[in-house]
Amino acid sequence: MKYLVLGSSGQIGAPLCAWLRRYGEVLEFDLERGAKEDLRIYRNPYLEECMAACDFVFFLAFDVGGSRYLKIYQETFEFLSNNARLMEFGFESIRSHNKPFLFVSSQMSAMSYSSYGTLKALGEYYAKSLGGLVVRCWNVYGIEHDLAKSHVITDFVLKARNTRMIDMITDGQEDRQMLYADDCCKCMHLLSQKYESIPRDVPLHISSFEWTKILDIANLVAEHFPGTKVIPANSADEVQRNMRNEPETAILKYWKPETLLTEGIRKIADYYLTHV
Repeated sequence: MKYLVLGSSGQIGAPLCAWLRRYGEVLEFDLERGAKEDLRIYRNPYLEECMAACDFVFFLAFDVGGSRYLKIYQETFEFLSNNARLMEFGFESIRSHNKPFLFVSSQMSAMSYSSYGTLKALGEYYAKSLGGLVVRCWNVYGIEHDLAKSHVITDFVLKARNTRMIDMITDGQEDRQMLYADDCCKCMHLLSQKYESIPRDVPLHISSFEWTKILDIANLVAEHFPGTKVIPANSADEVQRNMRNEPETAILKYWKPETLLTEGIRKIADYYLTHV
């Protein structure tokens, strides 16, 4: 198989590329790698070349980051325009080449008050109109390289490592289902293998199916850095507004998560202890 990963440098895209290389060739496509890999360019020649050459497409490309990033940027014109264009042109290329594909959405697509969630919901409609697979990912965490867009566990680990203080942006009472990136990648690869047999009316939610408070996550991180203080803020979660959706469980017919949160946090902490 020859896989094309749109958004190959992202938090899920990078480990997905590493995972897929076990099974075939991977074509990477991400603006972080250079201007010729800009999905916002209409009929981008390099995209058309990659699309023609691949057997399967993983559509992960999105202008997104953790709560800090979304709180600042998700209502801006640039954020809206970036994501609208990359979806329009990305899906148009998939359609014109008639490629099988998987679109990676988010559990926030059910949160209509969030511009990010609304854009992901639009992406789901695009994907369904073309007969592709849609997955909703729930708070995937792993090694991150674009720290300006880093997510909560990476943020906590870096704060603990650098300052021995985790000063939180919320009171930490919001619940999340955290999923280790490698588990997510394994699931998406399995779905690509079963592409033709999976009913398109079955909701596919990739999650750990275990709730954990953000404050408890901060305390778990702090255990790896002796002397670290956890300081919750006074404000509640403003990005997801403490909404707690329940994931659909249909995915468990095909796959189950394997990495415990404690194990995943240990792996992230170990990595950043030896890397900048």
